[in-house]
Order: sequence, then C-alpha cells, then structure tokens
Amino acid sequence: MSEFQVSKSNYVESRIVDNELSNQMLAEGEVLVKVDKFALTANNITYAVVADKIGYWQFFPAHTASSNNSDDVSAWGVLPVWGFADVVKSTNPEVPVGERLFGYFPPATHLIMHPTKVSPTTWIDGSAHRAALPVGYNIYRKVESERGYNKAFEDDRMLLYPLHITSFALYDYFKSNDWFGATQLVMISASSKTSTGLAYGVKDDANAPSQVALTSTRNLQMVASLGVYDKTLSYDQIQQIDATKPTLIVDMSGNGQVLNDLHKHLGDNMKFCSNVGVTHWKEMKTGPDFIKQRSEFFFAPSQLQKRIKEWGMEGFEEQSGKYLKHSFTKSREWLKITDINGLDGMSNIYADVCDGKIAPEVGLTIRMP
Repeated sequence: MSEFQVSKSNYVESRIVDNELSNQMLAEGEVLVKVDKFALTANNITYAVVADKIGYWQFFPAHTASSNNSDDVSAWGVLPVWGFADVVKSTNPEVPVGERLFGYFPPATHLIMHPTKVSPTTWIDGSAHRAALPVGYNIYRKVESERGYNKAFEDDRMLLYPLHITSFALYDYFKSNDWFGATQLVMISASSKTSTGLAYGVKDDANAPSQVALTSTRNLQMVASLGVYDKTLSYDQIQQIDATKPTLIVDMSGNGQVLNDLHKHLGDNMKFCSNVGVTHWKEMKTGPDFIKQRSEFFFAPSQLQKRIKEWGMEGFEEQSGKYLKHSFTKSREWLKITDINGLDGMSNIYADVCDGKIAPEVGLTIRMP
C-alpha cells in the first residue's frame, strides 16, 4: 500500500509512504477497499490548515513506512479527500466484494474500514478512531444502489459535491437568518468552486442580496465571465464596494489583510462575516479593524446535520439534491477536468495547489493505477 502524507508543520512538504496495510489480516466485520480516484482542490488544503481545530488528522492516521522502523509518523498527517473506492476484501457479510463506494478517503491505494448501520444505499465506517468525528464524513454511499446512478458523472460528483454541499449549507444558513439584514453579499475568493456554488444559489433567489465578487487580478476575467456576480472587483479595488449598503461577507480566503480592509471600509454596515475557507492560508493574520464580534467560523457539517434532523434524510436529499443539480449544471459550463496519474502525479502538482497556482476552472482528479 502507498499513502500520500503531508507535514503537519509545513503543509507544502509531502512524501509518499509504502507499508503492508493491504496485506494485513482483516478483523471480523472489516473490509479492505482499493481507492480508484479522488479529487484534489483547495478545500483539501483547508482541511490541513484547520486540522487541529476540527480533527481532520484523526480520520486517517498516518502509517509508518514499512522500510523505516525509526520513522516519527506523528509529524505527518493524511489529508482527507473525496472520491470512489471498491471493496476488494471483506469479512463483513453485509458488504460484498465488488461494492463501489463514494465518500471520504485518504490519498492512498487502500483503506481498512469497519462498516456499520448498513442500509440498502449507505453504511457508516464504525472504526473506533472515527467514532467521535462528524457523522457526515463517515457515511459511505453504495453508488450502484442509487436511483439514477451514472458512472459518467462520477468526476463531477467527487469534484463538486464536497464543495457545493457546503455552498448549499451556507445558502440555507443565510436564508434562514434573513441574510443577516444585508442587501449586498461580498464573496472573497470568488473564483473558488465553493464560492461559485453559493453564487449560483443566490443568483437564483429573487429575494437574496446582490453579489459582489472579490478575486485576484489574474482571475478577474474568468470570474466576470461566469455572469453570476453583479460586480467583479480585484482585491485592490475594495474602496469601490458600496459601503452604504448593509453587507454580508462570505470569506473563502482567510486573507487577514483583505478582511481587515473590508471590515474597515464597511464599518457599521458590515452586518455579518462568515469565515469558511482559507485559500490564502499563508496570510491569515487579521488586523485591528477586523470586527470579531460579527464574524463566525462556518462549519458546514453542523448546519447539514441540523437540517437532516429537522427534515429527515429523504427531505434533506430532496432539498439539497435540487440545489446541487442546478449548481453542478452551471459549473459544467466552464469546469475543465484534468486527470493526474496516481500519487506520484499528485506529488508533482501538490505544491501548486497549496500555493493557489491552479487555474480556478481546472478540476484535478487523481486516478490511481
């Protein structure tokens, strides 16, 4: 088995480790899956940046290299990714060999899992080390049992689902809070796929605020061409935002200086700031004008679990499915899927993902041999 690991102290540093996991004897009730493919986006880097706060390192504990008994594996972590895998060994009578799954996996060739609460379409990984983690990340979907499953759309799903389900959660949260009284929404890092997923929902809602996109100069043309934002500005054009309008900020960047300048510019009309992503993770320190009292870190699984409890799973799937169908369709008008060959290929491009050098319209899919 091979596994892609990143340094917990320097997320750009990575390595590939080989071990004997795929040859390990399975305990009763366990399965071994072979990872087929997964997406790599800036969202995965966010997992690393907030890993200690949220617990992302705990999903897939790093394995020691089989060739190095003195390896200090505690300094290394495994980034969770979204993708597809197939069951290749099973000691669980409810999970047959050959079953295909969509969900949360490590960037690795294999993973040992412990299926529990098996239903006709899903099961939960009940591995002990994942028991206290958000259940939304522990659900695996048996895709071939899903109504309307089409393998041709798998790439769209693994690239966009984990991002646009956050977009849906944000949209639902803002709408249920009457947009915090805002008539204007400012999207920071507007080129991100989570941003555009939210923007499509806002644009489709006649009662939602108008939208201002903030993005880098190099992405201005691309963002403007989407036709979803009412105004598109670069980070050095913050002063052109109308500060007389009550404003909701959605921050996908984590850029402390941009947040500080925007909060200062808006003043009392900065009604609420939702801190979601950290595409600018190297520039997170905020300044003295950042309004902490009206800012809040957004954790999508909490909002999603709230709605599942209120609506039931069937109602949730209906509501979110309608939203995702629209956002997926719009995104496919510009999304360019780019295949990367295995963990070696991921290693070659990983630093560029960390540094934000991947064009926003590119969707990276890692295909395992």
